[in-house]
Amino acid sequence: MTVGFTPKTLAFLRALKKNNEREWFHAHRAEYEAHCRQPMITVIEQLAKDFKAFAPEMLADPKVSLFRQFRDTRFSEDKTPLKTNIAAVFPNRKLGRMNGAGLYFEVAPGWVWIGGGLWAPDTSQLQLVREHIVKNQKKFEAIVTSPGFKKIGGLQGTKVNRVPRGFPKDHKAAEYLQHKQFLGSREEKAAFATSKDFYKQLVATLKTIAPLVKFLNEPVLAAQAPSKRAHILGE
Repeated sequence: MTVGFTPKTLAFLRALKKNNEREWFHAHRAEYEAHCRQPMITVIEQLAKDFKAFAPEMLADPKVSLFRQFRDTRFSEDKTPLKTNIAAVFPNRKLGRMNGAGLYFEVAPGWVWIGGGLWAPDTSQLQLVREHIVKNQKKFEAIVTSPGFKKIGGLQGTKVNRVPRGFPKDHKAAEYLQHKQFLGSREEKAAFATSKDFYKQLVATLKTIAPLVKFLNEPVLAAQAPSKRAHILGE
């Protein structure tokens, strides 16, 4: 079975972008299932097998990973009902979806985006990660300056203008501490999704980003773990 997408996938997504209406989508539901949803499920299920070799802590499960096609428009000015991309997220098994750092990819009418890291950490998680970087700077730098990681663009994400309060302004890790997001990503043209080696390239890119994701989740997991005292006392 082929693991990947076809020109019909992109044709459907382009048509959906032009006809972003519930009625149109329901009329073309069979095409969506055949050319978008099922191929994505096949990719997710294959990643579930391949993650065992390099990221066993990450979860690939269609029920968790696959994003719904309908948008939540309740609090958005954009009232178009459907997403015009197909996407999947792969969270840490213990942290769950939309918590901590994860891996992600999407196929859109104009691009393919493969990435991972911390996209929108809350204040407490951001503080935990920054403190973790300070304590493990060499390990963090080894990840984000590795040849493979530099090849996809190095550490990405929005930054604040100054070193956050509580850290010395001249700290050796200042450039990393200024990050509000910690991301690694690769973007290609949409046709990349239909290439013969798409899945191979997808796995290689996720494998490159996985060490960053694992590092970012370490302090979050540690903070959620029961304390030794509580364990000993049975609390």
